[in-house]
Amino acid sequence: MAHDHTYETTANTGAEHQKRLMMSLGLTSTVFIAEVVSAIITGSLALLVDAGHMLTDMSVLIASTVTAILMQRKPSNKRTWGWARLEVLTAAVGALVLLIVGIYALVEAGMRLFGGSADEISDVRLLLFMGILGLAANVGSIFILASQSEDNMNMKAAFLEVMNDALGSVAVIVSAIVLICTGWVGFDAVAGGIIALMMIPRAIKLLRNAVRVLLEETPNGLDLDEVRAHLEQVPHVIAVHDLHASTVSTGMPILMAHVVVERDLTMKEAAEILAQLQDCLREHFPVSVPHTTFQLEPEGYSSVSRSEMHS
Repeated sequence: MAHDHTYETTANTGAEHQKRLMMSLGLTSTVFIAEVVSAIITGSLALLVDAGHMLTDMSVLIASTVTAILMQRKPSNKRTWGWARLEVLTAAVGALVLLIVGIYALVEAGMRLFGGSADEISDVRLLLFMGILGLAANVGSIFILASQSEDNMNMKAAFLEVMNDALGSVAVIVSAIVLICTGWVGFDAVAGGIIALMMIPRAIKLLRNAVRVLLEETPNGLDLDEVRAHLEQVPHVIAVHDLHASTVSTGMPILMAHVVVERDLTMKEAAEILAQLQDCLREHFPVSVPHTTFQLEPEGYSSVSRSEMHS
């Protein structure tokens, strides 16, 4: 029954994520079309970069929406964790796309500033209007996604995309105001470069976090040496080996270990040891690990995995 309850909670959360992502996607798609047309008309790099932001927003929001839908499906014999890992893949792809767009924008801004290729902005007022329109749409998306942005990597990636694009819209507005007041066309390239510099670090951070999960690194806040020492303090436990910890998806850390125990234990004593080991991982560390798998081995037991693969 506990498993069913967990699934129902996940499904309900996924449905709410899906609803919010689709609302944000509708706003973003509308403004993207308008920005592409306006960037062609005005020749503005800042607006073009912001439209590129919008395109990555749309891509990530579409992928995030599909992910939210698939994550509502129950686990099966083929996919024992369901589609939980898909959120990490979606976040990684979104971060990579954002990183590529940021690097391109930075290079283009440098060429326009120092390569003598700065283009005239043909319609500054249209540029200003589109910046304001883009900012309004992004603020709307921020309000839609903010309350659940920390739920998982999928929602975090979508929220980060929208936040970056909102900053880009602010840069477009500032660029238009500077152009109106001073006539300096070069500031448009400066604004585009600033947007890129804000994009790149956030994209790298999100990509790094996603890669850590995909490489099955130990969850942050969980020291396996401390875990081993703690487990070996449980009565009747002699040693712990083959200790592994990783993260399936956001909020789903797992741990596996082989536990050497005293010989001739009764089934009741073995059950008590298991309960203490599980309680230890749930309660004694900064990261609670509710899903654990322990293999109890009597002292003197040897296996292929222990003798040939691990110490």
